[in-house]
Amino acid sequence: MSFQTPITIYDAIKNISSRKYLLPAIQREFVWSEEQIERLFDSIMRGYPIGSFLFWKVSKDSVKKYQFYEFICHYHQGKTHNQKAVLLGDEEIISVLDGQQRLTSLYIALKGSYASKIPYRRWDVPNAFPKKYLYLNLLKEADDEDLKYDFRFLTEEDAKKRDENTFWFKVGDILNFDPKKSFELHKFLVNNNLNNDFAGECLFRLSQVIYEERLINYYLEEDQELDKVLNVFIRVNSGGTPLGYSDLLLSIATAQWDEKDAREEIINFVDEINSVGRGFSFNKDFVLKTCLVLCDFNDIRFKVDNFNKQNMSVIQDNWDKIKESIRVTVELINTFGFDYQTLISNNAIIPIAYYLYKKGLNHSFVTSVNFKDEREKIKRWLHIVLLKQTFGGNSDQVLSVIRKIIGENLNSFPVEVMKQRLKGTPKSIDFGEEEIENLLEYEYGKKYTFSVLALLYPTLDYNNLFHQDHIHPRSLFTKRKLLERGVREEDIDFCLENYNKIPNLQLLEGSINTSKSAKPFEEWLNENYKDETAKSHYKQLHYLTNLDLSIANFKQFFLKRREMMKDKLKQILLS
Repeated sequence: MSFQTPITIYDAIKNISSRKYLLPAIQREFVWSEEQIERLFDSIMRGYPIGSFLFWKVSKDSVKKYQFYEFICHYHQGKTHNQKAVLLGDEEIISVLDGQQRLTSLYIALKGSYASKIPYRRWDVPNAFPKKYLYLNLLKEADDEDLKYDFRFLTEEDAKKRDENTFWFKVGDILNFDPKKSFELHKFLVNNNLNNDFAGECLFRLSQVIYEERLINYYLEEDQELDKVLNVFIRVNSGGTPLGYSDLLLSIATAQWDEKDAREEIINFVDEINSVGRGFSFNKDFVLKTCLVLCDFNDIRFKVDNFNKQNMSVIQDNWDKIKESIRVTVELINTFGFDYQTLISNNAIIPIAYYLYKKGLNHSFVTSVNFKDEREKIKRWLHIVLLKQTFGGNSDQVLSVIRKIIGENLNSFPVEVMKQRLKGTPKSIDFGEEEIENLLEYEYGKKYTFSVLALLYPTLDYNNLFHQDHIHPRSLFTKRKLLERGVREEDIDFCLENYNKIPNLQLLEGSINTSKSAKPFEEWLNENYKDETAKSHYKQLHYLTNLDLSIANFKQFFLKRREMMKDKLKQILLS
């Protein structure tokens, strides 16, 4: 490995565009945020060091042996993956071992765009991801005291907004100016009435750091042995922004699979299972951990040693069966009503996948009436282990114990054996009365609330979309509105403290909940359930029998419904 003559940012961008610089399959994906890119450019403009880079010179013969990927130019959060590079193998390339995040950031800022999700917008709405470009304000320094230059990712529409302190210059447009013709920059400033010194300083400084200063300091590795290159890669990625274990292990898998491309297989499979139902948030960690469990390796920890060539060969040989078991598991829990918001622990479903894997069960397990009782048993178990946080923290030990139990009891999903084996341990799945009482303290929209409600509503068909609904609408819970509706002064604080908790919540089908909206509950119920038999059935299902449903008596309603729910949970969890 040797230190090379530094190059300019312009040279680096040109090499990326021409695909002379590529990424090895062992690299992780791009993860930098807009703010990180903005700060990188502020550092560059201020002359701060941006660290060294490590490149691997891959010979023409070696290019044919390995898979490489192109740099991302137009980033879209949640959708963008590096494209596989198609190479003829007739020339050497430079593969980036360290510095991918910084180089990709430079490339996106100068040649591409960045589309991140607007907070609180739905993921499946196209306009939730506006395309933005990096801009520099030529008229005013940054408001942040840690920054000098005001770099921001903006939409083209937002960048057009100007005033006496704002003129947004698209950073990528600097590439349209010939660095040898400084008069072009002067002409731009004059034509846009940018007469202050700061605008000139910004523009000329930007040109200087892109075209003139040799800021890309790099080391070059020329050895063609992948084992050595992999060792170098692991070492350099153990410091700074740490390489996630899943990225590192995926890197090793990619290097050791010889029949399939592990990177593409696993990344594409993660995308596939995340698109089931209303969507999930599985990641590479989940898939790799599940591989270790399903293949019955003694050690299932995320250690480099566990991803040796022998183990990776076993995973590769069983990959299709592993995928099928995970896929069926995700389809199954989707029918339980779970999605990315309500599945609190991804690892909690690994025992289900292991059970399906060992029994060779396929999609029929999700749909066949023959498995109805077993599905119900698994559903209740899953809600319980989520509420008990059985798979929180370091879950490797409990995964190993449960895997052994399942392997020894394949006649049926062995919930009772698990309860007995885990009894008295920190991972016990038994509930005490105080714990049950505390379950009813969960509030609307919180991460465990769905599982509590699902236990209370075991007969619902969760193939349909159910909303968590306030029985007495939350819009009525202001002091003024409560007093207007006859709530006693001394009960106001109780109402405001408790209206968001489970005893005022129910599960309603989405369409019904939409029609209910913010109507007073008693009024809505009488309008929609004129038939007394239907109304009685509704009340029974929702723990409302013999309750005063007027909001004026909310405290009494809440406390009585709470007792009814507590009794039901005891019946379920203490049996």
